[in-house]
Amino acid sequence: MTWVEAIVLGIVQGLTEFLPVSSSGHLRITSAIFFGRDAGASFTAVTQLGTESAVLIYFAKDIWRIVRTWLLGLRDRSVRSSLDYRMGWYVIVGSIPIGLFGFVFKDQIKTAGRNLWVVATTLIVFAFVLAFAEYWGRQTRTLENFRMRDGVVMGFAQAMALVPGVSRSGGTLTAGLLLNLTRETAARYSFLLAIPAVVMSGVFSLGDVFEPSAPGTAAPSGAQLVVATLIAFLIGYAAIAWLLRYVAHHTLYVFVLYRVALGTLVLALLMTGTIAAT
Repeated sequence: MTWVEAIVLGIVQGLTEFLPVSSSGHLRITSAIFFGRDAGASFTAVTQLGTESAVLIYFAKDIWRIVRTWLLGLRDRSVRSSLDYRMGWYVIVGSIPIGLFGFVFKDQIKTAGRNLWVVATTLIVFAFVLAFAEYWGRQTRTLENFRMRDGVVMGFAQAMALVPGVSRSGGTLTAGLLLNLTRETAARYSFLLAIPAVVMSGVFSLGDVFEPSAPGTAAPSGAQLVVATLIAFLIGYAAIAWLLRYVAHHTLYVFVLYRVALGTLVLALLMTGTIAAT
């Protein structure tokens, strides 16, 4: 991997991690179009540690309050009715699906799941699913109305993002809207839900990131990985604040149009032989 590649991919990761457009899909597409190869699933997982660090810092007060209340609630029944205690369980239970599917399909995620035909198709298909959710969802339920069922459904939606092109934030936002949650409520839970899954994925991928997982995969140096992750952190932090403000006042249709346009472009490049699918 070159330094230009590491820097560009770090920027792309930071810009797209929290948007419903699939950061892993964007890293795969950017690598193919501009560098003629694949940065690899492990590189994606590790640089996501940068963007999740941004989540930990941005929501530090909320996270500390939830963790403290959850631990207290394990021995004190009087706090178990509080939203913070329940949110601790919602995040734990909601994280189970992606952990199970990620373990079972870990080999497919690193190989067949990164095929650009798959990435382009999922970008387009799930764009229409997101559009339906935006149109159909009544958005009448806030965080105070959040229930375990919501956490489980959004947890399974997050697991679908193991396929590049689906989008973790896109999947959870879509599920939240279909559950009639407000966009801001769905986004806030989505940020919290991502922490266990992304951190564990990044940590377990550290041992593989310096070894090409498949022909054509670019392995970074340690310094390149650190710089890419740091860039992803800085840009990701700004992206969190922007997205929360955006979803509070705007629909998600602009992301729907963008996903369809990008997916169509990738399909056209594949059909003309401009880029290779693997």
